[in-house]
Amino acid sequence: MQHRRRPPLSRQTERRGAAGPVLIFGIHAVEAALANPRRGIRRLYLTDNAEHRLRPALAERQLLHERVLPRDLDRRLGAETVHQGALAEAEPLKEPTLAELAAGAGGRPLLLLDQVTDPHNVGAILRSAAAFGAGGLVMTRRHSPPLDGALAKSASGALEFVPVALVQNLARAVAELKAAGFTVLGLDAEATDRLEQTPWPQLAALVLGAEGKGLRQLTRQSCDRLVRIATDGALASLNVSNAAAVALHWATASRLDLIGGA
Repeated sequence: MQHRRRPPLSRQTERRGAAGPVLIFGIHAVEAALANPRRGIRRLYLTDNAEHRLRPALAERQLLHERVLPRDLDRRLGAETVHQGALAEAEPLKEPTLAELAAGAGGRPLLLLDQVTDPHNVGAILRSAAAFGAGGLVMTRRHSPPLDGALAKSASGALEFVPVALVQNLARAVAELKAAGFTVLGLDAEATDRLEQTPWPQLAALVLGAEGKGLRQLTRQSCDRLVRIATDGALASLNVSNAAAVALHWATASRLDLIGGA
């Protein structure tokens, strides 16, 4: 296995900006990045244990990597970061336009996030989107977490599979999707209509709001319909990532039923 040794990493040597690297850490996230031919890898830092776990992916990609100790990555990423001994400095993926995302959805639902800023929640949403076959994710350029780091770790590799479009204005993006024939459903715990009782459209987009605040007023007004997930317990609302998982499962079940089952 090709590798080279280097001095311990320093947080002061990290230079990130418009042209800076995307940092991806964690075994599953790095493994998925290595398996993605569209993801350029600048540098790869692995502990002995991580190298062993990633051996098949490394053999396929034939990349040089630098051996480090766990404390080197702790120094670079922070002692609280669960990096599992693997860090990749990578190139950002090519960003699709909203039109490209809509055209490539193929009847699968799109997800739109209205200022969901927690990277762990967005990562979990991406993981559900990959599991349930969403057509893509739409976020605003501002008030959204960067597509690396904790988000990539929480996504557990899904960042490499689910296309993400970044837009300037979510209400305008909703209007463009509606013009392209999509029915836009906003998830709102206070909505009268239930998601489970709503006829599933052939072209659909689901909008989820931020923790606590939910959908912004303009976003609510932009949706074709507001729906809620049926609950029957002491708590009437779900964490946004849990709500996304439930809604996407329903969307998948409904879509497969429409085409004759799986």
